[in-house]
Amino acid sequence: MRAAVIQLNSTAEVDRNLATAERLVRDAAGQGAELIALPEKWNLLGGPDEVLAAAEAIEGPSLSAASSWAAELGVTLLAGSISERVAGAERLSNTSVLFGPRGESLAVYRKIHMFDVDVGGVSYRESATERAGEEIVLARIEAGEDELELGMTVCYDLRFPELFRILSVRGARLVSVPSAFTATTGRDHWEVLLRARAIENQAFVIAPDQVGEAPPHYDSWGHSMIVDPWGRVLATVEEGEGFAMADLDLGEQERIRAALPSLANRRPDAYRWPELMEAAT
Repeated sequence: MRAAVIQLNSTAEVDRNLATAERLVRDAAGQGAELIALPEKWNLLGGPDEVLAAAEAIEGPSLSAASSWAAELGVTLLAGSISERVAGAERLSNTSVLFGPRGESLAVYRKIHMFDVDVGGVSYRESATERAGEEIVLARIEAGEDELELGMTVCYDLRFPELFRILSVRGARLVSVPSAFTATTGRDHWEVLLRARAIENQAFVIAPDQVGEAPPHYDSWGHSMIVDPWGRVLATVEEGEGFAMADLDLGEQERIRAALPSLANRRPDAYRWPELMEAAT
């Protein structure tokens, strides 16, 4: 299976973001990509007021466009994430949607971990406008004549290995991490964490990222990449908007899992969660 990660510098200009995303999706498909992934907030990255004003339902124009691209091009398309307006909910959801090659919705994942942190002199409080998801999501996708399981995450989820392990134990052979990873944290953590999650779970990791600056305070690291189950970086977008592609060797993944069977050697019966307590600050 040939996969592609698309890197964008999205802003609050939705029409421009969609046009750039469509162009790069078409370019990647034209070079043989069967699985294409867009980054977090690919359709709009802006301040709280702009995001609230432009948030869409699942059936809105951005995801409808993504569905139509998948159907026309015959590809599986991960529509990164959008700010979803959910009927009856006060806060938005950070929602990732996976479309199949007929434009059908295969899975919907709402980001579980809220980015409430202080880094690079900026205070981020996602929970002020977004609500955390509750469901761990695994999707079945086509891979040639076969099918395989794809685990869905978004950005800050990358720092929570429990989520990736659960996805892996449930059968994920690749995991998507659409992101808008900050330049401050990305410089030291992005590649390290992506490779760690791949190695720990012997899974492919598909990580499209935002890049560059966007008002009011965003500065995203970029370096979108694809990592294999051995932890090798197969492809990366070094700078600017664009895409990178790699062939996912599923047979090699099977050989790695057979030769170094860390998943099979787990001891769930010996694991005990500590009593719930507040994390140290």
